[in-house]
Amino acid sequence: MKHSDSPRSVAVCEFLSLFSMAAASTDSKTIFSLDSYHVSEELGFILPEPLEELPPYYQPWMDIALQVPELVHSQELRSLINKMPLLSSQFLQSHQELRLAHLALSVMTMGYVWQEGDNDTVEMLPHTLAVPYWEVSQRLGLPPILTHADAVLANWKKKDPEGPFDMENLELLVNLPGGDSARGFFMVTLLVELAAVPALRSIPIVINGVRCGDTDSVAKALEDISQSIQDMTEAFKLMHAYVEPSVFYGIMRIYLSGWKDNPCMPKGLVYEGVQTEPMEYSGGSAAQSTLLHCFDELLGVRHEQKSGAFLTRMRDYMPPAHKQMIQDISLQPSLRIFVQQQASERLSQAFQQCVTRLVALRSYHINIVGRFITIPAARARQLRNQSQESEGAMISRAPTALENRGTGGSGLMTFLKTVRDQTKDTFLT
Repeated sequence: MKHSDSPRSVAVCEFLSLFSMAAASTDSKTIFSLDSYHVSEELGFILPEPLEELPPYYQPWMDIALQVPELVHSQELRSLINKMPLLSSQFLQSHQELRLAHLALSVMTMGYVWQEGDNDTVEMLPHTLAVPYWEVSQRLGLPPILTHADAVLANWKKKDPEGPFDMENLELLVNLPGGDSARGFFMVTLLVELAAVPALRSIPIVINGVRCGDTDSVAKALEDISQSIQDMTEAFKLMHAYVEPSVFYGIMRIYLSGWKDNPCMPKGLVYEGVQTEPMEYSGGSAAQSTLLHCFDELLGVRHEQKSGAFLTRMRDYMPPAHKQMIQDISLQPSLRIFVQQQASERLSQAFQQCVTRLVALRSYHINIVGRFITIPAARARQLRNQSQESEGAMISRAPTALENRGTGGSGLMTFLKTVRDQTKDTFLT
């Protein structure tokens, strides 16, 4: 029996599955399970045991990818990539190899595009990088740009393989400019993902329990999800200890930026050897994490108009199996309606607590964005107006075009507050 299915829920479902309500495209006889979605029982959406090396044929990629911060600093990255041999992706066999290749090619691409900041962006990615990057992306079902699935989910290793999964025992496989703050940003985000694992394991219990009318198992699973969301917020608070706002805003942030809805690159980017017309892709965004999408679909959170369109588009930046999980959750019988139909105070309280803590998590995200983006942006404007760059040279040189936008291209504070407020609308009335 799978860890994610409560015995009672499974037994009841097997007896009543023919009578359970399910969406027309969902087989009501099938027990909902995490097995189909590349979700680890221990690590959730995090890629288990990422490789640290590619086959020797691909050493030219790794030699550059492992030195991106240094090569950007010395302004040598573009010239080295321009001289790089064109390698075929056909010798990449396993999913793990493809993920490491995508990660390596992604950080090389971000460094190549943004080596000179927003003053001297490029219009074309050279074919020696663009062609294999496109091929690997197509095989994985990911876009040819750095995503959350790369920089966070597939970019970690333990210093001591037998040691704990914590900040002291984790390190990145590859890094972007920003030193310890860049490492801290990705590692803390990884720990937020880890904190969500108990919630992911509880999602099938909720879905199967709703199908079968098992109020007790649904209530218990929602209580576990609620605790997990609170643990995510606690993990998120580590940002303050491990990331310096001026470094994040002034150095690192541009390397997470894309070439869609970005005034720095209004035409997008030509992938030489792939197609002659420029292509547009959004940069990294918290909205590329599958977690909150799953919670939204489970709880019945509805995002309308612009915010909903952006969130839906971000699903194209996730591994296809993770995107499919969101879709399949959305096809299940409504949890919110189920809760409203039951005369269970414990169930109603558990649902309300989940929504409360999801709202709190999104409110804390707004707090983080204020500290790491809004306040440094205001300081940068002040310094530029006063022509005082020495004190805050780092943040004053940050791209002005991104001051009010997320690296994914969203209008930042308005978007986050709208999403948070739409989450509040899910409370039971």
